[in-house]
Amino acid sequence: MSELILGLTEYFSFYDQERPHQCLAYRTPDQVYMSAQGGGAVIVDRFGTEQLSATTSTGQRRPATQQIGNTA
Repeated sequence: MSELILGLTEYFSFYDQERPHQCLAYRTPDQVYMSAQGGGAVIVDRFGTEQLSATTSTGQRRPATQQIGNTA
């Protein structure tokens, strides 16, 4: 079992720190996380002093609650 844990630990380290991801503009997940930008998601800093504005783009084309015309 310890061999499995060791192998998975090495793989996750490689996956997060070394392997570039196409959907992250060929950056690693660690690089995206450290820069707090990428992937279309807003990473909320709950401990910082900066306030998140309401105009911050989430990467969605329109809010999920917005309806398009009459669908009936």
